[in-house]
Amino acid sequence: MLPHLRAFGRSLTGNADLADDLVQETMLKAWKARAQYIPGPSSMKSWAFVILRNCFLSQMRRKKFTADYDEMAAERMLVAPDDQDDSLHLADVQRALLMLPVDQREALVLIGAGGLSYEEGAEICGCAVGTMKSRVSRARTALHAILESGTMPLRSGDVLPSSDVFRAIMDDVDHLTANGPAGD
Repeated sequence: MLPHLRAFGRSLTGNADLADDLVQETMLKAWKARAQYIPGPSSMKSWAFVILRNCFLSQMRRKKFTADYDEMAAERMLVAPDDQDDSLHLADVQRALLMLPVDQREALVLIGAGGLSYEEGAEICGCAVGTMKSRVSRARTALHAILESGTMPLRSGDVLPSSDVFRAIMDDVDHLTANGPAGD
């Protein structure tokens, strides 16, 4: 289950180190609450995903009241943009995903990349199936608009080449779908 949680955590945070910290916090909370888990109504995987999501949202609420200085972001603003005629790379898609609101990004990752059903995604996110469908639809529309507008920030130096990004995305999908849909 850890690779699945790491992949989901990385899709939410956009940073491998933060995702690992988030997974560690999730596992600690799951361990402390293990007596509350009831097998049957939901899978252990879904239960852990809900804990991870709640940990992430709690961190986001706490961060709202603090100001972070991102040196990489400041440097990207000072760099001249690449030639806009360059072809679209998968790294652009990865960066565009990080620009989506959290609820839309997690819906698109769970349903689109993770291959979960709308029902499973809705259970993980704690919302209605119709809400999940709406979030996925809005996320797809927003992702398309971001990619077409050319307003994404420049790539930082640590972004993988396109071939490696594709492999990383497919690895994330493999990790998310390795055990099949939640509840199997």
